Amino acid sequence: MKASVKILTGMLFIMLAACATKEVKKEKEGETPTTTETPAVPESTVDMSGQNPPLTIVKDDKTLKLVRIMDGGICKNDFQGVKGAFLVYADADDIERIKREKGPKVFADFENKIQTFSINALDEAVQATNLAEDPFSLGEDDAQQKLAKQLTKNFQSAVTAPVDAFQEETTLNIDVVPFPPSLIFYQKGCGASQLEPETEGPGGAEGQ
Repeated sequence: MKASVKILTGMLFIMLAACATKEVKKEKEGETPTTTETPAVPESTVDMSGQNPPLTIVKDDKTLKLVRIMDGGICKNDFQGVKGAFLVYADADDIERIKREKGPKVFADFENKIQTFSINALDEAVQATNLAEDPFSLGEDDAQQKLAKQLTKNFQSAVTAPVDAFQEETTLNIDVVPFPPSLIFYQKGCGASQLEPETEGPGGAEGQ
C-alpha cells in the first residue's frame, strides 16, 4: 500500500518560530480531483462556525489564545483525502514565563514538535475516517457535515495523548483543533498538488 501524501505548513501569529515541513509524492497524470468545502461545526463548546476562527478558547478552566494556524492535508489513497486549517492555541502566561526562563529560541523546538505530532494525528484521523461518498445522505451539505464531524472526532482522539505529553514535557498548555469551515474533502483524486496551500479563494467542488 502506498504511503499517504502528507503536508503541513504554518502561519505564525505570536512567539512560536516559523517552520514548515512537507512530504509529497507525484500524483497520477490525468486525475481530476473533486473537492468540497464544508461549513460544519464540531461537537464542541467552542464556536467554530464563523468564517474566522475564535481568538481564544477555554480548556481546563484556562483561556488559551490562538497562536498559529497550520494548513494540513493528507491523501488516504490516490482518490481520497482532506485538507484544511488546524488551529494551535496556547496559554499566553506560559509563553511569557518560558520566554523569561529559557529564552525565545526554545519555541523553535516547540514548533517542530507541535507540527510533527499534529500531522501524525491528522494522518491517523484520516485513516480512521470513512471518506467514501454516502449514498444515504440527505444531500451534499449533510454528507460533508457528517464527514467533518467524523474527522474532527477522530483528530481530537488522535491528538489528545501527544498534546498531553507535550504539555508535561514543556509546561506549555496548548490545544490543537481543526477549523471545520476550512475543511475540503477529496473523493475522486488526491495528490500532492491538491494539498498545497491555497493561493486563491476557496472554490467549492472541482472536477466531476
